[in-house]
Amino acid sequence: MTLVDTNVLLDVVTDDPTWADWSIEQLEAAALRGPLLINDVVYAELAVRYERIERLETFLSDAGLDMAAMPRSALFLAGKVFQKYRRAGGSRTGVLPDFFIGAHAAIDRVDLLTRDTARYRTYFPTVKLITPDR
Repeated sequence: MTLVDTNVLLDVVTDDPTWADWSIEQLEAAALRGPLLINDVVYAELAVRYERIERLETFLSDAGLDMAAMPRSALFLAGKVFQKYRRAGGSRTGVLPDFFIGAHAAIDRVDLLTRDTARYRTYFPTVKLITPDR
């Protein structure tokens, strides 16, 4: 199973000139290995790009993405890791979703397909990342 980070899906949705091809290739490869998953955080981040829920749901269905509930242990881990990040001088804004996603991948022991590597590698070293710079 592979949890897919929002940035990879936005590459596809926006047809990003730099990353769309890489993201599509990685999604196809990951789908051959097993189910593609997103969680509530990724869903909410994607919703920003859609006017109607039906269009988002169609995209998710067409892409073969399944929703995976975040376990409470992942929510707890996200909070603890975010606390560690803040104590190390990290910013308060814009990063908490990454901690939810990373903690979810860590607790469920699934691969994470993402283009954001530094924070995940630092705070979730047990998560196997699928990234452009593997």
